[in-house]
Amino acid sequence: MATCNPALEQLGGYPLARLQDLANDLRADGGPVADFSIGDPDEPTPPFIREALIDAVGPVSRYPTAAGQRALREAVAGWVRTRHGVEVDPDVHVLPSAGSKEAIFHLPLAVLDPHGPRRAVLWGDPGYPVYGRGALFAGGVSDPVTLTDQDGWRLDLDALPAERLRAACIAWVNYPHNPTGATVDLDWYRRQVATARQHGLLLASDECYQEVWFDRPAPSVLEVCDGDFTDVLAFVSLSKRSGMTGYRAGAIVGDPELIRRLRVLRPNVGTASPDFVQVAATAAWRDQTHVDARRAVFAAKRDVVLGFLKDAGIEVSGSEATFYVWFRAPGDDDAAYAEALLRERIIASPGRAFGPAGAGWLRLALVPTVQGCRDAVERWAAAIDDGRLPV
Repeated sequence: MATCNPALEQLGGYPLARLQDLANDLRADGGPVADFSIGDPDEPTPPFIREALIDAVGPVSRYPTAAGQRALREAVAGWVRTRHGVEVDPDVHVLPSAGSKEAIFHLPLAVLDPHGPRRAVLWGDPGYPVYGRGALFAGGVSDPVTLTDQDGWRLDLDALPAERLRAACIAWVNYPHNPTGATVDLDWYRRQVATARQHGLLLASDECYQEVWFDRPAPSVLEVCDGDFTDVLAFVSLSKRSGMTGYRAGAIVGDPELIRRLRVLRPNVGTASPDFVQVAATAAWRDQTHVDARRAVFAAKRDVVLGFLKDAGIEVSGSEATFYVWFRAPGDDDAAYAEALLRERIIASPGRAFGPAGAGWLRLALVPTVQGCRDAVERWAAAIDDGRLPV
């Protein structure tokens, strides 16, 4: 038998893939299913984005370039200026990506020396598993930092031992946070940038949920750099902002030397979005109206779910932004409660799928429609009243 990359043996399957398989099994019998597992909302992509893509599909297909269309880079730079008040040069600070997941996974290939002294990648646990997985496949070490409810699910680099920081080459931060929905402010970003630079770390900020906020706009790490983006990269995406999960369209913004290095790497990987997707992405970055409308829909779903959990006496933590609601498992066993919900045809993600520190919590992705959320919490409440679910 052919040899196997040991990283595959170490990781096993992607943890959330099993939830999709379970959802498909439930749908197969034709009954109602409330799928709160994967962050892929049911609301349609705005028509103007779909039309832009269709109009851009020409009779001849060409390979896209890794640098991306200039119009797209200009659109991203324009959004950064409008949304965050930060000037970036589309030619040196911006690089389109095929969504944020692949860009996150591939970043260590451009930064991490698998034979060097700084092979670790820091990230918050619970968190997006791809941070650690990208490190392992690049020949590095995944070094998760335990996040807690008491600390507001915030990763503070200056609280880590100096030797741990010196062993790392990348520190990932992700706010608004998946899976907890926790948020941070500009002072927090300033502290992380200062600590990362003090220790020679690349601070990589995953900001794919930045437009899904409710009480106040979510800030960006780019806002605290004063025009100097050295050792700072922000990863942004249209998946959540514009309902374009299947389009695979995002961007990397920041340090010009790292952007140059990624432009060298990415043609070898071959992940550039097709030209017609880039045209659709350009249209999406240039429009804010549809983003505000989607946020209002997410807010309505959130009100339904948070209202139910409060009435049921179930503890909620974080859940300040993103379209995720993070709640403590009644009985403190997230896997058992997720299985009990499955029997009610409600699919939630056990917190341990996002790392050991997520055990005892569950994540709800506000995927169903507003009415779908209402229907689901009615079934949930009935199961509690009938004693099939604990509180």
